[in-house]
Amino acid sequence: MNLFDTHFLFASLIWGSLGVGYFIYGKKQQALAPLVGGVLLIAVSYFAPTALVMSLLSVGVIIGVYVLTRLGY
Repeated sequence: MNLFDTHFLFASLIWGSLGVGYFIYGKKQQALAPLVGGVLLIAVSYFAPTALVMSLLSVGVIIGVYVLTRLGY
């Protein structure tokens, strides 16, 4: 993992920022799915080995949050 790779840094900035947004939204609305999804997005931006893996996992988490929200969780 190269922490100074521009692709990795940019992907981490984008997905981490979206994670913080989801976390704040879930906390203010008292909704569990966005709250947990935000924590997962932040964790993915820290622990993913490459920008591609990070992006794929983050998109999967966002889709999961969307599906869970549509189901009423």
